[in-house]
Amino acid sequence: MASSAIIPNPTSFIKKNPGSSTSQCSVNKCKSFKKIVSVITPQQSERRPATTGLVKTAMTLTEKILARASEKPQLVPGENAWVNVDTLMIHDICGHGSFDIFKKEFGTDARVWDREKIVIIPDHYIFTSDERANRNVDILRDFSVEQKIKYFYDITDLSNFKANPDYKGVCHVALAQEGHCRPGEVLLGTDSHTCTAGAFGQFATGIGITDAGFISGSGKILLKVPPTLRFVLDGEMPDYLLAKDLILQIIGEISLAGATYKSMEFMGTTVESLNMEERMTLCNMVIEAGGKNGVVPADTTTFNYLEDKTSLSYEPVYSDEQARFLSEYRFDVSKLEPLVAKPHSPENRALARECKDVKIDRVYIGSCTGGKMEDFLAAARVFLASGKKVKVPTFLVPATQKVWMDLYTLPVPGSGGKTCSMIFEEAGCDTPASPGCGACMGGPKDTYARLNEPKVCVSTTNRNFPGRMGHKEGQIYLASPYTAAASALTGYVTDPREFLQ
Repeated sequence: MASSAIIPNPTSFIKKNPGSSTSQCSVNKCKSFKKIVSVITPQQSERRPATTGLVKTAMTLTEKILARASEKPQLVPGENAWVNVDTLMIHDICGHGSFDIFKKEFGTDARVWDREKIVIIPDHYIFTSDERANRNVDILRDFSVEQKIKYFYDITDLSNFKANPDYKGVCHVALAQEGHCRPGEVLLGTDSHTCTAGAFGQFATGIGITDAGFISGSGKILLKVPPTLRFVLDGEMPDYLLAKDLILQIIGEISLAGATYKSMEFMGTTVESLNMEERMTLCNMVIEAGGKNGVVPADTTTFNYLEDKTSLSYEPVYSDEQARFLSEYRFDVSKLEPLVAKPHSPENRALARECKDVKIDRVYIGSCTGGKMEDFLAAARVFLASGKKVKVPTFLVPATQKVWMDLYTLPVPGSGGKTCSMIFEEAGCDTPASPGCGACMGGPKDTYARLNEPKVCVSTTNRNFPGRMGHKEGQIYLASPYTAAASALTGYVTDPREFLQ
């Protein structure tokens, strides 16, 4: 059959295993979720044609991307293929190892396979006096100069990030802002949250330094094709929910290992309504469910975002009508409630309102998951609606230099012209910090907002394992920017509906 570009119709025709439906919301509270297996792809609406031509076997979006990148007419889950890489990203904590392996395997005088397809971004341990962390950035710079890397986002003046026009910040947000994310392509990076870029309808996943070293010299990687889980999110998104709530719901449903080495494809009317940064949040945390990659089919929202970001051509692909999915999960988003993930696991899902007696010591808003402009706009909305001051220290770490600038220049809708920075100052928050990964992964002891004591923190980050943000006895509640801001105002884990309704 001919390949076609499609979006599933919410009224799908599916075979259900007996007893496969479950009635539960957030934490078994309402009928919002059902798991369906033995899937027959539903009747679908028409879109622009995909680009893989005639196929003998219907393929999912991920299978199509990998087939095209491996120059094969088709691939099936479990098959190994040598894949041509479109973009390789390397950051500061993995640079040294990656470069060492590259030179060991290809020679000390070897040149990278394509200096314009490697993106090198310092972002993890930047604003610190730690000599080893600083040396990691020096190593990135030395290699980039030696190899004439076109996209090296350098920083030399650590005392004032604004004095470094090339410096961006968190790699996953910078990749999107700088136009390195494109539908239908393969993007690999030395960070587990590289899956964020799947929001653009591309295959994106994290790799280790061995693979990064090999790709640097060859432009290829041997990959096993993952089977695909499909997540259909339908219903009108309540104005007190964000994409962070959606992915916490999904991880809580399928567990930390529920998508191990599987592709997670997101679709449905709710997903279509999300802006690009919210889609990035959704894909960002698929790794917390063990996922190999997450992906959202590219659409007008994607194309509009990319319009002023890249001049390179790209070819989106979409799942075939008869593509087979390992299993399908459906959610009625209109019935979901604000969530948190309690210590010490992202799968430890709970309703925010059920944790209202949990006293907290601080709030952290930042990271690749929760430090984008949309995240800060959401937090500002809560502070604006409350008109109150925060009761605990509230740390703000913009993901990138662009986000930091937008905090000071873009008016918040409905605020009478106030910027996020004005609203945060009025609410008593800390001044927005230098952009980067900050305390999300702990880092050196002088890292801004690091948990150096066993405190309780509500955070918009992605992981809450012991020691993740510093102290091994720290307790981290993962939450959306809405819930984080509401909690800052009360000093307890708080459902944002207290201020948004």
